Amino acid sequence: MRPAMTSRVETLTPPNTPKPIGPYNHIAKVGEHIWIGGTAGVDPATGQLAGSDVAAQTRQIFKSFGVMLEAVDSDLSHITHINVFLQRMSDFEAMNAAYVEAMGDHRPARTVFAVQELPKPGVLLTMNLTAVTRQATLSVR
Repeated sequence: MRPAMTSRVETLTPPNTPKPIGPYNHIAKVGEHIWIGGTAGVDPATGQLAGSDVAAQTRQIFKSFGVMLEAVDSDLSHITHINVFLQRMSDFEAMNAAYVEAMGDHRPARTVFAVQELPKPGVLLTMNLTAVTRQATLSVR
């Protein structure tokens, strides 16, 4: 029998973030590396979409990202890559305007996909990301 190994992967869903709609946590973290899974523009206080337009949903996604990243000692300026999953590519410019509003001058790598549908009714886009912590973690051997 092999001894039980402790996973180096921490997973969590912080308070004040939308409840996951499936069997997952929002955040996975290994050392200084952070992954945040698909996030929609749901207001965690109400459980409802933050708005029916792509700009309102984009702004809410970044609010949620801010809370999630803070929970693992990071912030929006430490994002390395974002995937955007848009239901309608015609929303690209409106999403970009709200994206710049949230991200300021920080321009991490980004990929935008057009998707046929998303799991929650009314959702116009979701995003996921990779990031790093504010401070590099020391490896203990």
